[in-house]
Amino acid sequence: MHRFIRRIGDASARRPWAVIGAWLTAAALVLGLAGTVGGAFSDDLVAPGSQSERAMRLLEERFPEAAGGSAKAVFAVPEGGRLEDSRSAVDAAVAEIAGVEHVTAVADPFAAGTVSADGRIGYAEIAFDTPSAELGPEPLDALTAALEPARADGVTAELGGDAAFINAETETSGAEAAGLLAALAVLAVAFGTVVAALVPVVLALVAVAAGLGGILLLAGAMDVSSAAPTIGAMIGLGVGIDYALIIVARYRENRAAGRDNAVALSQAMTSSGPSVVFAGGTVVVAMAALALTGLGFLTSIGLSTSLVVLFAVAASLTLLPALLALLGDRVDAGRLTGRRRAGKPEATAWWRFAHRVAGRPWPYLVVAAVALLALAAPALKMQTGFPDAGDDSVSTTHRRAHDLLAEGFGPGANSPLLIVADLRSPGVDASGIPALSERIAADPGIVEVKAAQESPAGDTVVLPAVPATAAADEETSRTLERVRGLAPANVAVSGLTAMTVDLTTQLTDTLPVFIAAILAMSFLLLTLVFRSVAVPLKAVVMNLLSIGGAYGVVVAVFQWGWLQGLFGLEETLPIASPLPAIFFAVLFGLSMDYEVFLLSRIREEYEATGDNAESVARGIAGTGRVITSAALIMTVVFLSFVVHPSPLVKMMGLGLATAIVLDATVVRMVAVPAAMALLGRVNWWLPRWLDRRLPRLGTAGGTPVRRPEPLPEEASAHG
Repeated sequence: MHRFIRRIGDASARRPWAVIGAWLTAAALVLGLAGTVGGAFSDDLVAPGSQSERAMRLLEERFPEAAGGSAKAVFAVPEGGRLEDSRSAVDAAVAEIAGVEHVTAVADPFAAGTVSADGRIGYAEIAFDTPSAELGPEPLDALTAALEPARADGVTAELGGDAAFINAETETSGAEAAGLLAALAVLAVAFGTVVAALVPVVLALVAVAAGLGGILLLAGAMDVSSAAPTIGAMIGLGVGIDYALIIVARYRENRAAGRDNAVALSQAMTSSGPSVVFAGGTVVVAMAALALTGLGFLTSIGLSTSLVVLFAVAASLTLLPALLALLGDRVDAGRLTGRRRAGKPEATAWWRFAHRVAGRPWPYLVVAAVALLALAAPALKMQTGFPDAGDDSVSTTHRRAHDLLAEGFGPGANSPLLIVADLRSPGVDASGIPALSERIAADPGIVEVKAAQESPAGDTVVLPAVPATAAADEETSRTLERVRGLAPANVAVSGLTAMTVDLTTQLTDTLPVFIAAILAMSFLLLTLVFRSVAVPLKAVVMNLLSIGGAYGVVVAVFQWGWLQGLFGLEETLPIASPLPAIFFAVLFGLSMDYEVFLLSRIREEYEATGDNAESVARGIAGTGRVITSAALIMTVVFLSFVVHPSPLVKMMGLGLATAIVLDATVVRMVAVPAAMALLGRVNWWLPRWLDRRLPRLGTAGGTPVRRPEPLPEEASAHG
């Protein structure tokens, strides 16, 4: 592995313009293809094998009119007014809606009786010829424009319903750019020069741009969640900067020690390159494991993020050495601080702190563990639910429509159920439908069961039902369970609310398998890398503690409302049910970045000295500044997403930032050295029979580096 990565780095450094040209060509090709044959994003919200999936498949086959998407145009006048007084304006808007592409029917609210009891709020039900998840944003934009006649008459007009919520295009906050600027500032302080700070940022931007193009191409081959680009960009920026930082820091350390540029770069690629490969591999494995949940939208998020991370790793191994070879001594241009001299590790505060922890490991380990467990405690009370329109920002039209519907018709108006009867199968027949409707209407959680809709062939019947509570309310889930209990064998309950409840159930059921698979794969990978049993086991436990702390903080802020004003939250929210799985995959992968980087350096020192305590101290001294800088960069990048309008993205940003801070401080700088001091030589123990059978893929040690050919700048200087 060391030789292979060294050869890649040396080859890239010898032919920098060819490598840069290849990257520019590849990026242009990917982005060009993405713009022409790339697909659109759609959220596959179906839980395979669930009752809601069975009902929707039946409708698609026999009753396509009922399987199409739906939306609601909501109209309202101020308190004391009556919508009837603006009927002509509402009728004009309804007529405009009827002419929009994909609209098959729109109901007049006055004729359909969908006006509130006080006469102030009404809605027009809109039916599409395409399922909501496949509709795309363009028809919704046209519908929003079609509401203008009502608005011109002073009527509040908003677009809501399933299709509007699923296809909403949320505006970004723009804070992502501020996060990049903050990351650049951190790099400038860490490196002391502007050019050295710019290199990791440029590399990350190239990797993310190419990765996002790849995600668009992936969307042309499969359903890709609309959340995939945001999550991919978030993770890609963080790891892209971090991986480049790790290599650039080691390169400059080698230069400061007196090595010429070619040797310094070759040795940096040999020592830090494998760490980048294995760290990136862990992230890819963890994200790809989201496929184990069996849910299409999570699988697409995992594959998309893995694609961006692979671009970041490839750029670090090829484009980065090419850039450094071209820059040569100019990597130190734009110096902001005095030149740092290479010093002994004993002279650093990190070395002294590591020895202090090693001298009294038990107190430090206990305090660190207690702090992490205290932060994780709120996670025991985590309540999950699928986000709905009521969780979005009030700046969005679908959220305002949601609130108007709840005000005029009750919270259940936003969470309708579809009871679907297959009259070809044994169970209820056509004559029993009225009695079934009465039984369901009698349930205390149901406000109304609307008139039955029969398919043209007469073999399928749909009963729309309106629950009394909102989609995210736990009582709605209980109502759904009771209604399903009342239904005969040939009746299934679907609708967006039922689909999201089924998704949450499947996520809850598959999460233990998913977590166990990630833990097992990570343990195996670290065992291969470090030839140890104790080190991987310790890493797994430590990472679980930092992830638990992140879960706890997210629950305290979003579910309990602690400091909610600081994060721009208007109300408390349940934790989005996909987040525990996404969090675990992302956080476990990212925390392994620091674990691999730190332990690689410790193992390198241990092979040189054979002294466990000293190797830990020297490893922390050699990586402490870089890990702290990398963690700070990831933190500011992730925190920039906390001001995003979407609560889902806010949760992601805060959770990731919290986990990175905990992992790089409490875990990596306190708990890890304390645990390694207690374990002593056991850290590197591996049974002989296992050692003989495992392939050797270590990230430390290896063959001494031969002198590479001169870099372009050095060759011209000596020519």
